[in-house]
Amino acid sequence: MIKEERFQDAINTLNTIPESSTTRAGLSLLGHCYYQMQDFIEAANCYEHLINLVPDVQEYRLYYSQSLFQAGLFDEAQKIIANGLDSAELKEKVLQLQSAIAYGNEDYTAAQSLLLQRQDGNGQEASTKNDEGCLLYQANRYEDALQRYVSALQAGGFNPHVAYNAALCHYRRKENSQALNYIAEIVERGIRNHPELGVGAQAETEGGARSVGNPPALAASGLAQAFNLKAAIEYQEGNVEGAREALTDLPPRSEPELDPVTLHNMALTDPTGGGAGLRRLAFLLELGPPTCPQETFANLLLLCCKHEMYDTAADILAEHTHLTYKYLSPYLYDLLDALITAQSTPEEAEQKLGTLASSIGGRLRALAAKVQECRSATDQNALRMALREYEGALESYLPVAMARAWIPWRMDDFQGAEREFRASAEFCSETPSWRLHAAHVLFMRGDRYKEAAAFYEPIVRQNYDDILSIPASVLANLCVAYIMTSQNEEAEELM
Repeated sequence: MIKEERFQDAINTLNTIPESSTTRAGLSLLGHCYYQMQDFIEAANCYEHLINLVPDVQEYRLYYSQSLFQAGLFDEAQKIIANGLDSAELKEKVLQLQSAIAYGNEDYTAAQSLLLQRQDGNGQEASTKNDEGCLLYQANRYEDALQRYVSALQAGGFNPHVAYNAALCHYRRKENSQALNYIAEIVERGIRNHPELGVGAQAETEGGARSVGNPPALAASGLAQAFNLKAAIEYQEGNVEGAREALTDLPPRSEPELDPVTLHNMALTDPTGGGAGLRRLAFLLELGPPTCPQETFANLLLLCCKHEMYDTAADILAEHTHLTYKYLSPYLYDLLDALITAQSTPEEAEQKLGTLASSIGGRLRALAAKVQECRSATDQNALRMALREYEGALESYLPVAMARAWIPWRMDDFQGAEREFRASAEFCSETPSWRLHAAHVLFMRGDRYKEAAAFYEPIVRQNYDDILSIPASVLANLCVAYIMTSQNEEAEELM
């Protein structure tokens, strides 16, 4: 059974034998099977019994510590290493585990120090390069991290987890096409090597496929990570339906079997509304680190604001003040604070948003000048970096601009909302979401139908072949705008 990787069947069989829980052979087999099934607490229990049964076998101490580490019990794992795990033969594996524990505890200095003690021989070069990449990635040095991951792939051959790390660097550098190339290779190899995982079966059966659980093959294939990253790329590009499709292509599992990242992404893309998504994110937040993805806290707050649950967002912030400085950037905290403040004191919120907009606007102007300098100097690398910085700053500016217009909008002060859109036109006028909302504001003015139509028309033209994909509000408003400006033929054609 174990040879055929039928680990759950092996566990069931071993548990029918009373001696399995008291003998070295039985506990060793059970520990291995539980570990492969990712039931790390049960694996740790087996290895704890084994180190009491045969205390001189150092491998069992290592396996015990590894199981505790995988279960997220970092301090307990470190204690096992400190209390007698000193085998010279296991030194490299122990150093690797210690650096992983330090990394998990976010002690990156210690992780780096332990990494420097490791040797590249004995086939460890690829592993070391990968771990170096992880530390560089954590320091936001994505280009340097990418170089390490590429070196690891060259030294050790294709590894789906290293390929995923490389894809993640491209994603952070906004090089989505390169990231998708790595993802495609991971998926292609995963389908070819593990047809039993049923990739795409959920889509083919409309969600009715039988769960494959969490077999070792799924962990080894990197498919879960790859599809989740693909979903993140689609979501970031505004294609929520594409993000859902990427998650649907995952090997079928029941919700209790889902990994935290998949559950997190399903919450963000839930088509039924905010309720289910909020419950999933709240559940993950209560699990806490390291199980809970770092983005959970911020996304839970943003989802509350998206669904106008500002009191809930305020309560979550108050109940988790210890997470605020760890997981919210100063920018995001200020934005959320302004949105929540707007419910009681709009004037104070306007002031906060104005300060934020002024700060980011100044940075955008400086970056625009930098882009022009790089264009004049014909330095393509510097130009790419400057454009990436500018786009990142613009991504931060746009929600602030929208929030500033939203405050007068919600009080039916459409003239005030228009004033805010004009103030942000310098930076945002070519942004599709800005143009859409500017059109809505002009339409609601009641005397600016021609200008509103000028904003709506490009949206309709771009999607004319798939007109049902255009929001109904856009079509209806454009039709009314045509009628109100005596363009009856255009209105009839649109209808």
